[in-house]
Amino acid sequence: MKANEFGDRKRASISIGGVYVSPDPSVIRTVLGSCISVCLRDPVARVGGMNHFMLPDSANGDGDSTRYGVHAMEMLINGCMGHGADRYRLEAKVFGGGHVLKTSVSDGSVPQKNIAFAFTFLELEHIKVITKDIGGYAARSVFFFTDTGKVLMKRLRETGADVRNMVEEERIVVTPPKPQDDQDVVLF
Repeated sequence: MKANEFGDRKRASISIGGVYVSPDPSVIRTVLGSCISVCLRDPVARVGGMNHFMLPDSANGDGDSTRYGVHAMEMLINGCMGHGADRYRLEAKVFGGGHVLKTSVSDGSVPQKNIAFAFTFLELEHIKVITKDIGGYAARSVFFFTDTGKVLMKRLRETGADVRNMVEEERIVVTPPKPQDDQDVVLF
């Protein structure tokens, strides 16, 4: 990726529990393993944002933390609307849910629960998913351009190792397959 790709956009990085929304041209970055990141954008208002959540909800009642999907999604939607977005024009792009830890792959696994939650929530809120790159066995580095909706995504080395090791070894790239839906996701 070239430095001039970002232009004079603001830059932000988020991690687990992060939510960032901007009415100004910005690039938001996160690194995902089994977590999910939803990128929302109103193409008319050119307002966009991203969240990064770890689990759909909390088993111990700590559900008001943005580490959990329900609260992270509410904060992202309300943040976009607070900057002038119309909830009925919001478009979503969903990333993550990779099986990156040494656990069995099943419908009850954390990645599968996260993926199911994200799509169910967006459907209930009548927010159209226009792009997704989910599942698999690799962590992802995702850059979201809030003003254009463009996404740059890199799959990190596929392994059963801990996500922290994958983040440190981000420079190692496998030749990724095409994204599942949309042409405005650029794999680099």
